Amino acid sequence: MEASVTAGGHVEGRGERAGPDPAGPLVRMDQAVKRYGRARALDGLSLEVAPGEVFGFLGPNGAGKTTAVKVLLGFARLSGGSARVLGRPPGDREARRAIGYLPELFRYQEWLTANEVLELHAALAGQPHAARARDVAEALALVGLAGRGDDRVGTFSKGMQQRLGLAVALLGRPRLVFLDEPTSALDPVGRRDVRAVICALRDRGTAVFLNSHLLGEVEKVCDRVAVVNRGRIVAMGPLRAVLGPPAVRVRVTGVGPGQAAGLERFGALSFPEPDLVEVVGLEEAAVPDLVRAMVELGGRIHAVDPRPVTLEERFIELVRAT
Repeated sequence: MEASVTAGGHVEGRGERAGPDPAGPLVRMDQAVKRYGRARALDGLSLEVAPGEVFGFLGPNGAGKTTAVKVLLGFARLSGGSARVLGRPPGDREARRAIGYLPELFRYQEWLTANEVLELHAALAGQPHAARARDVAEALALVGLAGRGDDRVGTFSKGMQQRLGLAVALLGRPRLVFLDEPTSALDPVGRRDVRAVICALRDRGTAVFLNSHLLGEVEKVCDRVAVVNRGRIVAMGPLRAVLGPPAVRVRVTGVGPGQAAGLERFGALSFPEPDLVEVVGLEEAAVPDLVRAMVELGGRIHAVDPRPVTLEERFIELVRAT
């Protein structure tokens, strides 16, 4: 049976969520290539996602993110390389049963209630009738819509519809969830709630494959991230490794390049402008020691600015470099 997606992004044909139980990663792509005519949407892309991991998949528009997700869900075929999901080929029926999916764009019929939307998707997924009421109630509670099951979709705000879409993706406790911009329509409170949901999924061993342009949100929940551009991975690993070493800037008079020898033990030094020293590779806990050393060299401190590199800054740097 070919994979298909309903209006809310529910992957049909899942049935019971037991699914395969691979010993290795839940998602694996190895030198994946996808061509559309002469254009390469994926150009040798390789990645892995482990059970219980929140994996951020980042890139500018046109970088290949959507194509990679379509391949992994079985909606597009690779031109070269390989991909495995839950230990099986993408689109495999057994794998689909253990996957949840929230697309970026979806729409539900306004006259349906939230319960009816969820019950419809549970039926399309082949879930046993006896378990549907329990699963629907659990999914609504998880996304903060408990007590709203009998309300019609047409009365929901955009943010509440986003929560409903997330509930659809979480029906039946999937082992792997693909989330495409899950917080784009939410206010700060809603974003915090979605972060809590993602953390709860991780705690129960569910892997989350997260696409988002809200890089501040990604920083708060992801265990690892991959930055993709032009169909290739340009950086991947734990968030701290991708961000690179921390830095601190000190506005100080009386300390310049001539005193660098006394400060080199703290990290890589630079003097971007007069009376400003930047030290790269210095942990925040060592900042007082740096200040003390500058004072001992005769410096007068005017300001100290620990500057941890943000994911947005690193993302822009990586994309511009490729």
